[in-house]
Amino acid sequence: MRADRPTPLPAASFLQLMWLASPALPVGGFSYSEGLESAIENAGLASEAAVGNWLLDQLHITQARGDMALIAKAVGAWRRGDMEHVKELNDWVLHTRETSELRLQTEQMGRSLAEWLRNQYPGDEALMPAIRHLAALPPTYPVAFALAASITQAPVREVLLAYAFGWAENMVQAALKSMQLGQSAGQRILARLAAAIPLAADHAASLMDSERQAFSPMLAILSAQHEVQYSRLFRS
Repeated sequence: MRADRPTPLPAASFLQLMWLASPALPVGGFSYSEGLESAIENAGLASEAAVGNWLLDQLHITQARGDMALIAKAVGAWRRGDMEHVKELNDWVLHTRETSELRLQTEQMGRSLAEWLRNQYPGDEALMPAIRHLAALPPTYPVAFALAASITQAPVREVLLAYAFGWAENMVQAALKSMQLGQSAGQRILARLAAAIPLAADHAASLMDSERQAFSPMLAILSAQHEVQYSRLFRS
């Protein structure tokens, strides 16, 4: 093997990341649209191109600058056993959820992922203290995801790629359920997001704690509108 070629990720770690990114993971992600349903109702998202553009903006503005940047730090904190930093990061997530439905989403998914970890690793005495600490926070989804990913040997960049693709796949499925888009259109939107994810992951990994941000006023407005939307499929 050439010295300049990166060491391949062990198969077990690769499969664990695929598992974490899967919409089939029983954490309830399928029941949330993260403002997309409200954007379709109130912001005029009526085409494949419009939905794709909106999700690309959300990837770069809210995910890369916020949750993905936080996950990059949280993975390292879990691996170092720095529980004080873990709590600081978890508090940041809670403080930056601007509507009740967005806060309920991250709390519900965090609790579900903590319970999944408890069930997956019941005899792992080295891991159980971290899982108990997570459950006592109370957990948010990005911090819980970081703990699950920290168990693997995956570098932070691969963790962020898996997280972002899982998010993208869930958002595309939400779009397909919320408006008249065919499966082929959904795959084209997903392809656009997949092409943009590596740059978003690199940006997220480069941010310091002081540079992380959660300024997305339009998303907060859409979420507030969604809380009182007359007819809806999703919980956010």
